[in-house]
Amino acid sequence: MFSRDHLDYDPISLPDRIALPDPQMQHAANAFFDVMRTRHTVRDFDPTPVPRDVIETCIATAGRAPSGANHQPWSFAAISAPALKAKIRAEAEIEERRFYAGGAGDEWIKALEPIGTNDDKPHLTDAPWLIVVFAQRYGTFNDGTRYKNYYVPESVGIACGFLIAALHHAGLSVLTHTPNPMKFLNGALDRPVSEKPVMILATGRAAPHATVPSVAKLKKPLSEILTVWE
Repeated sequence: MFSRDHLDYDPISLPDRIALPDPQMQHAANAFFDVMRTRHTVRDFDPTPVPRDVIETCIATAGRAPSGANHQPWSFAAISAPALKAKIRAEAEIEERRFYAGGAGDEWIKALEPIGTNDDKPHLTDAPWLIVVFAQRYGTFNDGTRYKNYYVPESVGIACGFLIAALHHAGLSVLTHTPNPMKFLNGALDRPVSEKPVMILATGRAAPHATVPSVAKLKKPLSEILTVWE
């Protein structure tokens, strides 16, 4: 984290050292892959409440992500209040109607056809929790003086990955939602202008009738996403 105080480089012994032999390492990698291969994006949520402690622990996990200069340029707003979720849905659907009415362009709309999305976003009120992720474009001291954050999109993207993995590991489903623009979220959630909303994660248990588009099961094989140089 950044401070006005002079901070010296002070190396300490690596805490929580993990050193697995190769067979256990492969087993651990396989086990985590098996967990994450069951992750699916759903739009149908069970309204059964999810304990706040679970959401807080998952967000704490996201806060352990690496970041540029360790500035941790993110903040999270977790919402279960029905009235606030309804407000966010109403504002988001205004932008979504513009998007599907031509703002996106024909190519983008065509790309979304097999996903089956439209401007109706019931998941924003059906899901027990909405987690809004903000990127801190710059930091401020108590007197309002600014300081720069580094690799903000990359850092926040990694934190989002941690968060989605943590929520899935806890048995919850997630839908990533990115209305554009999303400036209304700053006002709705009382966030400073230094923060930019980048994503809404609707999360909860999948509804018994939940479906996924068949194309969502089409994942690129390892041979198409990996190049190895030994």
